[in-house]
Amino acid sequence: MTTSSSASSAVGNLIQALAAIGASLLNSVFAVIQAIFALVQELVSSVLQLLQTLVAFTADLFQGVVGFVAANFFAILLVGGLYYWYTHRQGGTATRKRIA
Repeated sequence: MTTSSSASSAVGNLIQALAAIGASLLNSVFAVIQAIFALVQELVSSVLQLLQTLVAFTADLFQGVVGFVAANFFAILLVGGLYYWYTHRQGGTATRKRIA
């Protein structure tokens, strides 16, 4: 009876060890998923912080005399770019009248 008792005890220990290994693997998978969620959350937070900093920088830049000059420069660039796009969007199909 000692052999069957020790064999059943060994099988029980094996099953218990396999269950512990399975639980550890499951906990590892959950830990990796949690780490991925934490990484995404930190990435989104960092991007939002960067955008907030850029908006604050732009607002500070366009204050005062230097900001006034810079704003007018960018406005002229924008209007010039829109004019260029509008005049060249037809692909050269515009007709020109010749003055004779």
